[in-house]
Amino acid sequence: QVQLVESGGGLVQPGGSLRLSCAASGNIAIIADMGWYRQAPGKQRELVAGIISGGSTNFADSVKGRFAISRDNAKNTVYLQMNSLKAEDTAVYYCNARIRGRADLRFRDYWGQGTQVTVSA
Repeated sequence: QVQLVESGGGLVQPGGSLRLSCAASGNIAIIADMGWYRQAPGKQRELVAGIISGGSTNFADSVKGRFAISRDNAKNTVYLQMNSLKAEDTAVYYCNARIRGRADLRFRDYWGQGTQVTVSA
């Protein structure tokens, strides 16, 4: 079994920073893409940032220049550094990873349980 476990959410004031972490564990052979999505109340889940195994990244326009994504392949962990947070960044943030388990012949998408980020004064 493969699991993604997130941490680092919470309440922060506008202009503040938070760092989210997501660790993949289990019978893992290869991790390809990793990323972060978010879903605000009444809205669809959207991609926030992604990073491929080689390190190339992409970001939603709304977070460019404020958020950074990185990964530690030795720890099977992806991070999301969020700076200059705004009220509109409030959402549940989900980690996603495309992983091939040792018992699998193909890659599968895995999701974390979600972590709440609230930006409010």
